[in-house]
Amino acid sequence: MQTWYGPATFTEWLKRICSVLNLAILSISCIIIVSEFRFDWCERLVGNYLSSTNDTRPENGAIWEAGRHMVNAMQSLDQMAIERESTGRTVRTADSFTDLIDKLGPGEWGNLDKERFRQLYLSLPPYRRRNVVDPVRLVWLLNGSATDRIFCEGRMGGIKIFFIDSQNRVVQQVDLDAKALGSNGGQNGVAGTLEDLPEFSGKIYPSSLFFSAVSRLPEEMRSYLIPDTESLLSEQGSLDRVGVGNSARDGFIFLGFEFRHMGESRVVEVKAREWAVWQLTLVLRGEG
Repeated sequence: MQTWYGPATFTEWLKRICSVLNLAILSISCIIIVSEFRFDWCERLVGNYLSSTNDTRPENGAIWEAGRHMVNAMQSLDQMAIERESTGRTVRTADSFTDLIDKLGPGEWGNLDKERFRQLYLSLPPYRRRNVVDPVRLVWLLNGSATDRIFCEGRMGGIKIFFIDSQNRVVQQVDLDAKALGSNGGQNGVAGTLEDLPEFSGKIYPSSLFFSAVSRLPEEMRSYLIPDTESLLSEQGSLDRVGVGNSARDGFIFLGFEFRHMGESRVVEVKAREWAVWQLTLVLRGEG
């Protein structure tokens, strides 16, 4: 009967070492080792396995490359989030449309809530608000159900404002630039004479003739012809000549008023309604 406690004599040790089980294990191990050295069957077996699974394994370094791309993507997302937060802060802290134009760079965009847009719009003088959007239309856009959110995007010298409904459709687009805001958007005028501005070529009139023609128009038409009187009243010097623009844009034509002060000339441009300018032109030609 075999015992499972430690052998007490050397003879007992030899008997256990030379048992049939131990000798069988030793023989099999020797056969496997010798056959491997002789036939290289282990290397062949591993090689065949790797060859059969080669198509399913990634290329050399692909895992590391994928990891690097993921890290770069995460860094880009973090940068985009920081820029988005900075743009949102710019939109929220802007004091006026002019301030928003100055701070919002080309291609930068942000959401402008209705109340914030209302504040910026009402901060404009009444005669400038028409340059942004029609007041009657704006009442529906801000107080009705047409607008779900307002989106603004910076561009060179101005911003684009989009009124978007719940179906992600643009229901109103406003292209606002500093020039359209007049004195709130930059300088009141530019140094030089009307001859320096090609858009007034061939349509330059003495100021006395121009205002004589304006006085012959109906009173309600004059507010559409010269809506921006503040920029004209703020200029010093004498008003010598007035130029009428040769081209219309978005239903408006520019009028150029040339002031002369201390030997220098300065031209102030005012946006006038196209239909009112055509009526004025007929009077200037003696046809009205």
